Amino acid sequence: MLSLKFWIGLGLLTVVWGAAVPGKAPADEERMHPHLPSSPRLRTISGEDTQEFWYSDSKRLIREKLELVRNTKKAKNIILFLGDGMGLATLAAARSYIGGEELKLSFEEFPFTGLSKTYSVDKVVPDSACTSTAYLCGVKANYGTIGVNAHVKRGDCLAMANETNHVFSLGKWALDAGKAAGLVTTTRVTHASPSGVYAHVADREWENNAVLEADCGDQSAGLQDIAVQLIHGEVGSKLKVMLGGGKRSFYSPEHYDKGRRTDGRNLVEEFEALDEGNVFVKTQKKLLDVNATETGRLLGLFSKSHMHYHLEQLADPENNEPTLEEMTQKAIEVLETEEQGYFLFVEGGKIDISHHSTMARIALDETAELSKAVKKALEMTNPEETLIVVTSDHSHTFSVSGYQPRGSDIFGAAKAKGQDGIPYLALSYANGKSFEDYYNTETHERLDPTSLSTIGDFDQLFPAMVPLESETHGGEDVGVFASGPWAHLFTGVYEQNAIPHIMAFAACVGDGLTACD
Repeated sequence: MLSLKFWIGLGLLTVVWGAAVPGKAPADEERMHPHLPSSPRLRTISGEDTQEFWYSDSKRLIREKLELVRNTKKAKNIILFLGDGMGLATLAAARSYIGGEELKLSFEEFPFTGLSKTYSVDKVVPDSACTSTAYLCGVKANYGTIGVNAHVKRGDCLAMANETNHVFSLGKWALDAGKAAGLVTTTRVTHASPSGVYAHVADREWENNAVLEADCGDQSAGLQDIAVQLIHGEVGSKLKVMLGGGKRSFYSPEHYDKGRRTDGRNLVEEFEALDEGNVFVKTQKKLLDVNATETGRLLGLFSKSHMHYHLEQLADPENNEPTLEEMTQKAIEVLETEEQGYFLFVEGGKIDISHHSTMARIALDETAELSKAVKKALEMTNPEETLIVVTSDHSHTFSVSGYQPRGSDIFGAAKAKGQDGIPYLALSYANGKSFEDYYNTETHERLDPTSLSTIGDFDQLFPAMVPLESETHGGEDVGVFASGPWAHLFTGVYEQNAIPHIMAFAACVGDGLTACD
């Protein structure tokens, strides 16, 4: 049994059950729903204090729903945006970050929404590898694997070699139908989420030959690492746009001093040699200067590993990395040159990575950056012929708590204090590396979060309840937002692997049911 001192030290509320006092609310009710000191709202909206305001707002919503016309045209273009780790709590907090709880991110304006169930074949809480297989290939799989079915366990080299276990993505379905395909990410282009577009591996870590060969040994003969599959694979070799980070897996050290390959290869040089129309860029300026009509295929690698956080880019006067919005814009410009249409996968991958480090401020900013990218795509495409879907692969243990006043700093302290008399922050995590930043393990007392020197820094860590080297994913359902042809099919609660099948249905690609049947 853990001591009472431990729990009080963590600032957890205890409930004392006692007899109700006549004329007063029961003690347990007061503890659950305390009478907090009144304070003025820091942001007010005219009319909110009247019932007419809320009646009118509800009438407006009903009229909008009644005026919706279901678009049942064939989708020429299909775009899938992924906010990696973007759970519902992240969306709620991000609204406060962009200016107010009543605001909406660009994709929250979409007319149709649903919920996706994210568990994998072998885990209640999944990772970004098996989920990419679900929302891109239409098949649920095992934790840590990409582009293979559940016959393949993580690290099973022999099962990976069996091509009957391989499953293909919406990207290949589009290519087979004569469309173009591409991907954009703020992570490495060989990372778990984008790899689902083109790769088939038993372990997400096999981004280059050195790691694959170390794990598979003699069984690695004939197996391709993820970077090789992007340049020479059945799907990767046909992608028209590939933009993100991760140069290190494409080079051996003799070609790039931070390269991690051990086979002497320069995969970027190999890409350029495949066709004279292939273009490689590695800076923001070079990307923005790309002429879409003169480009056959476009590969952009802008960083050694993952791209920097947007807030880091802003703080660096010598930054030469493009934003997610800029990469999305260029990708669409290049893909729009294809007469038959295209499939594009766009990932805001640093939402997840910042959550793993309990850096909530960065996670919310990366969510806002994804919203900007979606808005840009909406501006550049015709909603009558382009289906845009925005979702997440999984959630995190991130939460928004307390009873802070409307308009208050979402990163600040809650209005009330813990039973130990110490303030607590409105944003926190159930686990993560920041445990000891907020809890003294010697005195068994919480530290005052408002007194820490890092408060207000963009890379500030937020409190975690359980000490872990890295914060974990969460297992609850995630949102799905859809606009364009057949977007109404995305309403309801469904398995994550249904997403690519519905998109394929709308675009009449793949071997499943389609709107053209």
